[in-house]
Amino acid sequence: MARDTPLRDDQVERYSRNILLKEVGGTGQRKLLSSRVLLIGAGGLGSPSGLYLAAAGIGTLGVADSDRVDLTNLQRQIAHGTDCVGRDKVESMARAIRRLNPDVTVELHGRISEKHIPFADYDVVLDGSDNFETRFLVNDAAVRLGVPLISAAVLRFEGQLTTVLPGDDHPCYRCLYSGPPAEGTVPSCSQAGVLGSIAGTMGTLQATEAVKLLLGKGALMVGKLLLYDGWTGEFRTVCYRRDPACTACGGVNCGENGGA
Repeated sequence: MARDTPLRDDQVERYSRNILLKEVGGTGQRKLLSSRVLLIGAGGLGSPSGLYLAAAGIGTLGVADSDRVDLTNLQRQIAHGTDCVGRDKVESMARAIRRLNPDVTVELHGRISEKHIPFADYDVVLDGSDNFETRFLVNDAAVRLGVPLISAAVLRFEGQLTTVLPGDDHPCYRCLYSGPPAEGTVPSCSQAGVLGSIAGTMGTLQATEAVKLLLGKGALMVGKLLLYDGWTGEFRTVCYRRDPACTACGGVNCGENGGA
């Protein structure tokens, strides 16, 4: 949908609660309907972020994942149902999005790799991957291609989120963490567990961050790491700067808060 195309009557009704917000309005809603967002992962983070972005009226959602739905996924990956076990996650996710909002065009992609990085066609990338190799590959590609990135992660009762806005001396994910941790030092969700609603919280925050970015309004988590402890119910923010030794963005202004 072009940004100057009038909203249909049914769209005015569907998105009326968005449109009532002066920060969105009809102009902003048309902007969302013309936007393109890529979800890396159709799991615990991609499920809530994708569904809320679909509900908000994002015109095109790309979904990149190569896994199949497993019974253990259903505790947190809310886009999938029991009847989806054994199906490709991207197909299951596409079905959930289309059922929620037929306005949305869904584009399916396999696993992100050095040979498969379809970022250039999207306005923003949401990283909900479950491994460090993909997380750093996604950051490096987003910086190189100049595509905004919203990265989130969860484990046990905790979550974190940051936004990478390439250019203008902004820091990237490698400025925060220079590289993957030593093997065996950080457990996976399959080893340590994760409360499903923690993934829901962080995926929803990713969706909110994406909407603000696409509208060009509101404060973004650029140069900030949002930390959430669901066990204590506390949020806190850690600021970080660009690392002059960063191998991804070639930063020039790192201070004592260059990591967390």
